[in-house]
Amino acid sequence: MRKGRGWLRSYAWSAPSLTLIALMVVFPILYTLYISLTNMSVYHWFDFSFIGLENYRRALLVFDSGFLSALLWTILWTIVNMAVQLVLAFALASLLNVKKLRLRKLYKTILMFPWAMPGYVSILLWKTGIFNSQFGLLNQWMEALGLEARRWLATDVSAFVFCTVVNLWLALPFMIMIMDGAMQSIDESYYESARLDGATRLQRAVYITIPTIRPMIAPAVIITVFTTFKQFDVVYLLTQQMGAQTGSNFHTVLTYAYENAFITNNYGYSSAISMLIFALLLLFSRLQRKEAIR
Repeated sequence: MRKGRGWLRSYAWSAPSLTLIALMVVFPILYTLYISLTNMSVYHWFDFSFIGLENYRRALLVFDSGFLSALLWTILWTIVNMAVQLVLAFALASLLNVKKLRLRKLYKTILMFPWAMPGYVSILLWKTGIFNSQFGLLNQWMEALGLEARRWLATDVSAFVFCTVVNLWLALPFMIMIMDGAMQSIDESYYESARLDGATRLQRAVYITIPTIRPMIAPAVIITVFTTFKQFDVVYLLTQQMGAQTGSNFHTVLTYAYENAFITNNYGYSSAISMLIFALLLLFSRLQRKEAIR
């Protein structure tokens, strides 16, 4: 009897937090799922009807709908950003850990500036100060060299490249900081033994540094993969912002969902896109969890 009362008491104490979780997390997901099965739009705000899986069929089976193209761009975006970010972060963190390096603390402080600045401000500074077709720094250099000015964000490929540059500017300091801390925790005796055995700098990095820091940086890498996959502000502000489009049709899945929800006002279809993104993130999380258990 006492066990039963204790069980009820524990649930009673947890009820407020469980209710809050249900209202803040579970209900929005269920409501988005419900809307994804309807034709709700600006033209069917109150009189929308149930259409089943039609929005999902359109997204997954009709290539011209734009979702599959956005998904492929997003996968490529995530792979390229993570590959470049890990290589550059490892190289820069290794340089910061060179024993004879002077002003190490100053360099670390400077590297933190892009990460500390508000993302919105940094992105607009890049767009107006660097990439602007009229007075941007890149075109000023082009004109100084006697070359013709260009619209740097006008095509899908150029927009992808320069969005990647800006994303690296924003995200790289975090990964450098994580790798730098991991490298400092490595016992120096490992390197001394390797030097005595004639190991080169590259061999020490491959066989000592990377295997040792891998478990320590793994959580940061997973978090960065998630944030890169669901990147919105860099791509949207540089290429798709209302009133300041550059001509590029480069979309990630989030900018594509946003465009369908708030530009074309197709809420049923954008809700289906949101549920597909949610399912992809859940799948990735599940795969990462299985890998961690192994």
